[in-house]
Amino acid sequence: MSVQVEKLEKNMAKLTIEASAEEFEAAMQKAYLKNKNKINIQGFRKGKAPRIMIEKMYGPGVFYEDAANEIIPEAYSKAAEESGLEIVSRPEIDVTQIEKGKSFIFTATVAVKPEVTLGEYKGLEYNAEPVEVTEEDLAAELKRVQEQNSRTVTVEDRAVENGDITTIDYEGFVDGTPFEGGKAENQELVIGSHSFIDTFEEQLVGKNIGEEVEVNVTFPEEYHAKELAGKPAVFKVKVNGIKVKELPELDDEFASDVSDFDTMDEYKEDVKKKLLEKKEKEAKTAKENALVEKAIENAQMEIPDAMIETQARQMVDDFAQRLQMQGLSMQQYMQYTGMDVAKMVEQMKPQAEKRIKTRLVLEKIAETESIEVTDEEINAEIEKMASAYKMEADKLKEYMGDAEKENMKKDLAVQKAVDLLMESAK
Repeated sequence: MSVQVEKLEKNMAKLTIEASAEEFEAAMQKAYLKNKNKINIQGFRKGKAPRIMIEKMYGPGVFYEDAANEIIPEAYSKAAEESGLEIVSRPEIDVTQIEKGKSFIFTATVAVKPEVTLGEYKGLEYNAEPVEVTEEDLAAELKRVQEQNSRTVTVEDRAVENGDITTIDYEGFVDGTPFEGGKAENQELVIGSHSFIDTFEEQLVGKNIGEEVEVNVTFPEEYHAKELAGKPAVFKVKVNGIKVKELPELDDEFASDVSDFDTMDEYKEDVKKKLLEKKEKEAKTAKENALVEKAIENAQMEIPDAMIETQARQMVDDFAQRLQMQGLSMQQYMQYTGMDVAKMVEQMKPQAEKRIKTRLVLEKIAETESIEVTDEEINAEIEKMASAYKMEADKLKEYMGDAEKENMKKDLAVQKAVDLLMESAK
């Protein structure tokens, strides 16, 4: 196998990869052995027809696709390593020569890691707002904890009011015809939550248990089900039940129930302390983000589109994995939202580009400042991870390969670069 590298514009490169005629012939033979049992040739038992007979009947190209698929992955992997390029995208493969008895030639067009020219990154100005916990902050947090510890109480002696938790049956009609997904029984709906379309919830206010009502609404123009978008609809609704949230009193008993403190005053002080810690952490993150953003603005780099595409696709894959952990498939998500993978990738591209620029600039700062990560720092990070996973650090080290340790080293160097921006900021 041989490889030729051609540098293209905007940090792209083309690898021309050639496998010998002998290598291609071996791949053709593998393709034949893989497929011969699926092919019927008159005069031969199934799977016993010689390759030359199959090629005579179906043409010499009958095994080309499988042979190419046999060669390309390993040949590309070797060529990428041999090229010495730091490739940052998936390859775009194009077969340029495929013929029996000749060498197999294909090209792989890839994005390579862009060079970054740093601008000003030390001594950047940042005007931090003072961090404090207001009475409003405290009241909001106490309200949140109250809500968490509330109980629901059934109401039978009045009509529906805003904020009630109602249980309803409903069926929706457009132009007098029921539509798919427009019917449910004993559905819980919080009045005022705006979880149903248009003025659906408001029209239930004042209705009594057992009462049936027609609710008139219009679907939004951007509604995910295109056949309903912008159309008026009528829902036949029956109110089956009403519940309300009952909040506990903010007293010493409440404090002892939700915390390790005996009095409300002690609990409030602890809440204030934790809110302050949270705000300080958020302020630090905001400062880090702002300084990194300024360093990016002051730097120069040319990001290839293929690199952004690859990062966006990786982000979509990561999102799909998170959905799966929550018990939802990507297909279900796309049905609910009216999205498809292509749209999601397109939406992710601005965020993907920002993520790429952030990483490139911070890596360049680490390189320029000769930032190093010691073995002790790597071990400390592994200890931290092991603690989070509730396992022994030595066991985690065994599972980690060299590539994973190298990535950890780079991540720590990048964090040190962020620390440098913070320490030098004005």
